Amino acid sequence: MSQEMPEIDTDASLEVIRRFNAAFSRHDVEAVMALMTEDCLFENTYPPPDGERFHGQAAVRAYFEAFFHDSPQATFEFGDLFACGERACVRWTYRWAESDGRPGYVRGVDVFRLRQGRVAEKLSYVKG
Repeated sequence: MSQEMPEIDTDASLEVIRRFNAAFSRHDVEAVMALMTEDCLFENTYPPPDGERFHGQAAVRAYFEAFFHDSPQATFEFGDLFACGERACVRWTYRWAESDGRPGYVRGVDVFRLRQGRVAEKLSYVKG
């Protein structure tokens, strides 16, 4: 007895991630959270080596609100984006100003898992 698995639309996944990244770039927490599942999981890049985990809308929202509040000038530049079904990956550069005004940056990737057209997992990794 074989059960048919529903086909997952890669193009739809790419569009969700594009919208998510655009909202993230605007520091628009409302729009970001509207694209995440109720039981979402976010893994931050800090502290090394594994980062901190935030589970559920309330915890993820609180982290993003604090992050954007504490780094209002921070920008994300998104590079390569690809998806296969419900999985997606995006390469990014995060830029900020140090306390002395010097620019700082780090490069990284996000690995996403989507469920029913929303982000269920955002796992972030940095280079270096």
